[in-house]
Amino acid sequence: MSSYHTPISEGVQTVEDHEMSKDGGAPPTKVPEHTFTARLLAPKHGQDGVGAALTDTPTTTAPNSPRIPPVRQDSGTIRSRPTTLDIPGLTKSSVSPDGRIAQRDVGSKLVIVMVGLPARGKSYVTKKIARYLNWLQHDTRIFNVGERRRVAAGVPNRISSPSKSPNGRPMDFACRSGINPASLNGILGQKDLLGQPVIPATILVNGEVPHEDTLEDENRTHIQTSLHRTNGHNQSTNRRGHSDSLAWQKQAFEDAEEHGPEELPGSETMEQSASFFDPENVKAAQIREQVAMSTLDELLDYILYQGGSVGIFDATNSTVERRKLVIKRVRERAGPELGVLFLESLCVDANLLESNMRLKLSGPDYKDKDPVEALVDFKERVTMYQKHYVPLGDYEEKNDMPYVQMVDVGRKVVSHQIRGFLSAQTVYYLLNFNLAPRQIWITRHGESLDNVNGKIGGDSDLSENGHMYAKALTRFMKHERKVWDVRQLNKALSTHFPPLPGDTTPPNPEYSYHGDKADSERLSKNFCVWTSMLKRSIQTAQYFDEEDFDIKQMKMLDELNAGTMEGMTYNEIRTRFAEEYATRKRDKLHYRYPGAGGEGYLDIINRLRAVIVEVERMTDHVLLVGHRSVARVLLAYFMGLKREDVADLDVPLGMLYMLEPKPYGVEFRAYRYNSKTDWFDEVKDYELRRATGQSD
Repeated sequence: MSSYHTPISEGVQTVEDHEMSKDGGAPPTKVPEHTFTARLLAPKHGQDGVGAALTDTPTTTAPNSPRIPPVRQDSGTIRSRPTTLDIPGLTKSSVSPDGRIAQRDVGSKLVIVMVGLPARGKSYVTKKIARYLNWLQHDTRIFNVGERRRVAAGVPNRISSPSKSPNGRPMDFACRSGINPASLNGILGQKDLLGQPVIPATILVNGEVPHEDTLEDENRTHIQTSLHRTNGHNQSTNRRGHSDSLAWQKQAFEDAEEHGPEELPGSETMEQSASFFDPENVKAAQIREQVAMSTLDELLDYILYQGGSVGIFDATNSTVERRKLVIKRVRERAGPELGVLFLESLCVDANLLESNMRLKLSGPDYKDKDPVEALVDFKERVTMYQKHYVPLGDYEEKNDMPYVQMVDVGRKVVSHQIRGFLSAQTVYYLLNFNLAPRQIWITRHGESLDNVNGKIGGDSDLSENGHMYAKALTRFMKHERKVWDVRQLNKALSTHFPPLPGDTTPPNPEYSYHGDKADSERLSKNFCVWTSMLKRSIQTAQYFDEEDFDIKQMKMLDELNAGTMEGMTYNEIRTRFAEEYATRKRDKLHYRYPGAGGEGYLDIINRLRAVIVEVERMTDHVLLVGHRSVARVLLAYFMGLKREDVADLDVPLGMLYMLEPKPYGVEFRAYRYNSKTDWFDEVKDYELRRATGQSD
């Protein structure tokens, strides 16, 4: 039997110690000869005549990967499951042949609990995290308390019985509605949920179902149709102690306020004045509490029973009492294995906070209202939250609870006790946030000689048409750069503090994170041009002036390598490799070309990860001159496309795509090269679609 010897840290339990302790001092269980065992031994004077290895690497101070408590197997033996990385396309095992987190490995999954006051950018952060993790093929979904309440407001009072999941639990909205959770943004739209049968609902008042005459006396306010889940977990939670109930009541008004008041179901509508958000309003607090608990239960159903890897609980969760109750519910249902990461978004920069609040003025609460009065009203609401708000910090650190604080959407990031692969990936992504207005351009290279001959892969030169495209692209980028500068200048001049009546344009939230503030306020931005290391991409960017544009070649932007089929046409592949051709056509996303260097779309996703993070980090404009597979994967990320559409996206030669990040999404425009005018024409209302016809 082979053994791997490493130094042991003080306080770390060895394999032998673990075996002895679990059997009350009994000898360790014999390990089969074929099993590779990592033994933590520290030879003091060397071994087998070889001295101890010397190293100048200091002892790590980072915490070890979380160790999942032993799980009893059917055989009766006990073992612990590691929580190492799972990367679709790059890792696989017997329980996870596709590299995704296995359903049984609950310890590798993650619940992200949002924390923060309104207008602090929580929705912006959650959507970006969900989009990124889904793009990396980790199934992620946002569970927004406000959205669930709006769903409740749109359903009839009398509804059918709940559907049952295979485990006998009532299925949540997404499962019962047949919604495909593979959307890269991980968000379930309200229009997807309305009109579907939902769980029969009852609000419990003081742990009991109120009589009909009681409902009449108390304004019959939508008590009949909240999102109460009829399983034991919810019933026991609604009958919990009085102190817990008060904690939820004190906190619950925050979830409703953040997304604005709305009509709730029932024969009459509860008054949507400020009293509705008063924590002393017990009836309203009970309704919001139950919606929050139901939302958390749906999240846990998704993680535990529906194959989800990450669930994001989007609510204010702004008191210690609320966060305690969230943790308590997670542990009751999922045990100690499931990872929980608290994520708080704070805003201390006055301009950024003003910008966020101004964006709220475009919502339904303040439609057609004077912006000055509306802004004053919204700030008064925020003041109500601040009375009870407790930031993350002392309590979480004393109890070793993992958390992250984002200040001013990335200017400062504080992390504590980050454990697990998904948590680490999330924090890495959060470190590269910024709100700088900028443009991201994506295009394929100009037509190549291999394109003319219908061959895939290769490293051919541009054709004559390809050079025409490259020259026109250079001129068009110079033109659009000037247009953007003028537009930003006009926008800056039209911004007022305080806002004038009729002024709804949010101020520019950009400010310097890493240098002189005056330098960040200049409107003219740098413009980067990134190409692959293949000739057709490099030649497409050769007409840019390096004095005005920063040009760089990146191996990560190379076209997908077709392995043994490089340089062949699709007809040749279909004839010579009929089985491979058919296999790829059935599932292009997970297919990998055979032969040395052969790649698939999952490989492209993983090598573009560094490019995506860099684009998110930088504040400059950028043009990415790539290839078909690269353009597909990049557009899928920025547009939040469904997983099944990534490998079949129609991205023809001659198309140029512009994406401009916004606080609540991405502005998207498309341009088509016109060879007659030697210019680019904007394609109005352009929608990305799947390619049809021959496989590519």
